[in-house]
Amino acid sequence: MFLKRIIHTFYFLIIIILLLSCNNNDNNTKVHKPKPADYGQKLINANVHLTHTEDELIEEYISRYKWDMVKTNSGLRYFIYKKGNGKSVDKKSRVKINFKTNLINGKMIYSSDNEGSKVFNIGKGEVEKGLEEGILLLKVGDKAKFIIPSHLGFGLLGDEKNIPSKATLIYDVELVEISKQFK
Repeated sequence: MFLKRIIHTFYFLIIIILLLSCNNNDNNTKVHKPKPADYGQKLINANVHLTHTEDELIEEYISRYKWDMVKTNSGLRYFIYKKGNGKSVDKKSRVKINFKTNLINGKMIYSSDNEGSKVFNIGKGEVEKGLEEGILLLKVGDKAKFIIPSHLGFGLLGDEKNIPSKATLIYDVELVEISKQFK
C-alpha cells in the first residue's frame, strides 16, 4: 500500500511538471508563430530556387548541343535555323505549325507526325504561353527551336497525359501557314 502511494505521488508529480512546463508563460520563452507573410516569402524563395535550377539545366542543355539561342525577358530560348520568306505572324493571326515536342531529357512526347499539324489562334490562350511567344517571332517557312521553361509551359500540373509537372519543353517547329483569325 505504501508503495502504491509512492507510485501515485510520483505519477502525480510528473503530470504536474508536464502541465507546468507546457503552460510556461515566462517572457524568456518566446514561441515564434509564423505569419502569413512568412509563408509567402518562403514560397517566393522556393520558386526563385526552382526557377534558377531550371535555368541552369537549360543552359547546360544549350551548351551540350552548342546552340546559339536568344533568351527573351520571359525566359523563352529560341533560334531560327532555317529562314522562310513568308509573312510575319501578328497578334490576330491563325497559324498552322508542324512540330516535335521533347522533354529536356530527350523523350519525344508529341509530334505533328503522330498528332497532325497544330492550328491555333494567337492571343486566345489555346497553346502554351511560351509556344505562342515563340511563334510570334517567326515568318511562314521559318524553322526554329524553342526551349520553353515550365512557367511558360504547363507549370506545376503538366498536361495530365505525357507532360509531367514542372517540365521544360523543347519544341522544333515549322511555321506552315498564317490566315486570318476567327472571331
